[in-house]
Amino acid sequence: MWETIVKIFAPENILFMLRGMRISIVVAVCATVMGILLGIVGAVCKMSRSKALRVLGNVYVEFIRGTPMLLQLSFFYLGIPMLYQMITGKYLEVNPLLMGILAIGINSGAYSCELIRSSINAIDKGQWEAGMSIGLTRSKILKKIILPQSFKRIIPPLTSEFITLIKDSSLVSTIGVVDLMKSSNILGARYYNYFFPMIGAALIYLVLTLTISKFTGQLERKLAESD
Repeated sequence: MWETIVKIFAPENILFMLRGMRISIVVAVCATVMGILLGIVGAVCKMSRSKALRVLGNVYVEFIRGTPMLLQLSFFYLGIPMLYQMITGKYLEVNPLLMGILAIGINSGAYSCELIRSSINAIDKGQWEAGMSIGLTRSKILKKIILPQSFKRIIPPLTSEFITLIKDSSLVSTIGVVDLMKSSNILGARYYNYFFPMIGAALIYLVLTLTISKFTGQLERKLAESD
């Protein structure tokens, strides 16, 4: 057993897993940024005076939150190329990493939308009235007054969302992306032992999430002190 452990955790295999960890971080970071942007758009739509935009925002949030992320990921990687082929008769080759980022980012956007909307609603209504009293339009009030104030409130929950995406990024392994989870599976198949590679991957995920959680705690304390 010890000989197997030494082989599995040889320096080259550790580097292989760390490269997988880097891919996991890339997926989580890109998906978080995409999710924030989509969340802002979704929140604005749900708070709009236009019924069409409110319906659009609600449909997006409810559909994404009501379906499994794995299903969404499979749709982007398998469904979209198939749909393209049915329409055009041509084969569409997709990048699994890009499709993974898109699927997870769109999923994150639905949850970020609710976080952003709740933080905007938490701002005192007097801020809106003050902006209108000096002649600002609703969009300018949102951009120049409301969003900057809500940004401070939303940093901690968005950081928690990033931690969740670090773990959820393991789903991209199902479409062939060699992330941390996939790298541990590859090592398991190579040495006919999945237990120890998975333990190694779990420890790396744990270190990542604990580090980000510690950073989040420090950030929350600093924001509380600045209030």
